[in-house]
Amino acid sequence: MTANPIGIISMQFARPFTAEHFPLFETIKGLGYDFIELLVPESGELDLGETRAALEAAGLGVVLAARVNLDRNLSSDDPARSQAGVDYLRTCIETAAALGATIVGGPLYGSPLVFAGRAPKPVEEAERLARKDRCIAGLQAVAGEAADAGIRLAVEPLNRFETDVCSTIAQGLDLVEAVDRPAVGLMLDTFHMHMEEASLAEAILAADKHIAHFQANENHRGFIGTGATDWTAVCRALAEVGYAGPISLEPFRRDDDRFGVPIAHWRPPHEDESEKLRASLALLRGCLAMAGGRR
Repeated sequence: MTANPIGIISMQFARPFTAEHFPLFETIKGLGYDFIELLVPESGELDLGETRAALEAAGLGVVLAARVNLDRNLSSDDPARSQAGVDYLRTCIETAAALGATIVGGPLYGSPLVFAGRAPKPVEEAERLARKDRCIAGLQAVAGEAADAGIRLAVEPLNRFETDVCSTIAQGLDLVEAVDRPAVGLMLDTFHMHMEEASLAEAILAADKHIAHFQANENHRGFIGTGATDWTAVCRALAEVGYAGPISLEPFRRDDDRFGVPIAHWRPPHEDESEKLRASLALLRGCLAMAGGRR
């Protein structure tokens, strides 16, 4: 893949993503994207050999996004759940190797809030530190295996409504610097950063060489260019830290603005989004090109 390859997350098209959706690989490549970001498949969702062959036939790369839950949760005080979090990361590494992916990203520390249907609650200082230690130990336990497989784990800070463990870039840096393994870096997602950071550009500069993967998303999760994100500033910051890695787009459409209709969930496409996807890609590529040539 070229410098700053740009891809699209599979949930833009289908969830779950199965073999019946393989024809989308050609569509995505035809729109100008370099890779697709797939959720790490659950058992029975995808045949890894067939999926890799279909990706290669389409000339499309792949990165993976992990799906954590309360039962596979590095931060848990339940040893069985914490160990299951470690075991799940090993599964993610094996899956990535089988598919030819070099990045597995997401809230690898576990402990989701919104998607688990539970509210955050105060954490005593001793438990906060113990939770951090469990996350560090879990990531360190698999970092060597990831490195041996040529895979980098990208820890994603999520906004305060989706986790009570790691919500800011500063917290993410605190974790990955404590892990202190080259195979463990950060995933930055501008959607979450809009809620937690005073400045997207300053947060990118702080993350610097720890950035392993970048998700370019509007503040409202829509198509790039339709929201409030200053893409010029974002791309200049990425250029300043020398980030040449993959960039995913994750636009979630909202097709019903009536009062009382939930917006915090995925919806399937309701129209041909090809032109919006092309325009988003062109805008981002243009900002990246101009940021790199700034005088």
